[in-house]
Amino acid sequence: MTATRPLLEVATIHAEPASLASLRGQEVLARFPDALVVEIDSHWAIPDLHGAEENVARWVRVKAEHLVLGEKKSLTVRPNGRSADFIAPSTANGCAMACAYCYVPRRKGYANPITVFTNIAAIQRAIARHVARQGPKPEPNQCDPLDWVYDLGENSDCSVDARVSDNVADLVAQFARLDGAKASFATKHVNRDLLALDPRGGTRVRFSLMPRRDAKLLDIRTSSIDERIAAVDDFVDAGYEVHLNFSPVVLRERWQSEWALLLDELSERLSERAKAQAACEVILLTHHAGLHEVNLGWHPQAEDVLWRPEAQEAKRTQHGGDVVRYRVDVKRRAVARFRELVAHHAPWLRIRYAF
Repeated sequence: MTATRPLLEVATIHAEPASLASLRGQEVLARFPDALVVEIDSHWAIPDLHGAEENVARWVRVKAEHLVLGEKKSLTVRPNGRSADFIAPSTANGCAMACAYCYVPRRKGYANPITVFTNIAAIQRAIARHVARQGPKPEPNQCDPLDWVYDLGENSDCSVDARVSDNVADLVAQFARLDGAKASFATKHVNRDLLALDPRGGTRVRFSLMPRRDAKLLDIRTSSIDERIAAVDDFVDAGYEVHLNFSPVVLRERWQSEWALLLDELSERLSERAKAQAACEVILLTHHAGLHEVNLGWHPQAEDVLWRPEAQEAKRTQHGGDVVRYRVDVKRRAVARFRELVAHHAPWLRIRYAF
């Protein structure tokens, strides 16, 4: 299911009035001059997109052809403590890619194209105020030894977002100037336009990787694993900190040998400079019953490996959501084995956390 058409073929832009009137909104419209503009009351409720069950069959086309402009209402910076110290207010929601395991689509019904939040200046002010209140980081933690780390892409892929607006470029420039703080985002898309920015070590890019067999089945419309690995050194050279995001780890036949091969490849292909600054996070698959049903409508083959009731159990998240994860005993053994694989095949690679 490898995509051969462009990632974005925007034909319709759904826009809140305030976003249409904003400078950032006008800049986005200028990038897609041929698109039909439809005014909406709220980016959370678009009748033609959200809750329209027939859109399941057009899951990928909706992502490519539709774009939404809205304003971010909540500018709260939330604590995290796992991959980052804090979650920054989102500058986008949704994605043009279509990874079969992604949790974000279930938030907006049967379609989840990119929503660009155009009130970027307000978002930046909220981040700056929060950083100023923190003061110096008192001690190292798994997020970073020195800086407070702010995740930028909780509900989107910033590398793709950067093809739609300058929000990501503005944030990279902001964190290049902020003392004691660092931006961070995970990505499955190689956007080499980001190499022209000047991050000055203030942004951490986490390239998500998985064995090629998994990526071919699950990472729909993403950059190839080859492209992602090849980009690591280039982004390090451009002034980014580059980590690796092994996510999701899907437990299926031959998973251990295939991850071992990927770790060997990283050891061979990455420069010593990239290895010296690298770290990784390991995240086993978390799934969702609603997403399982959606996937059955457009990509049922993915559910052959994602939906394994014999090895999974229901769990309530810290935010009150219901998800499906590997049973505690299965997950404990898998995490321990993954740590062993990294220690043997990529001893240079520090694991920041694994769960």
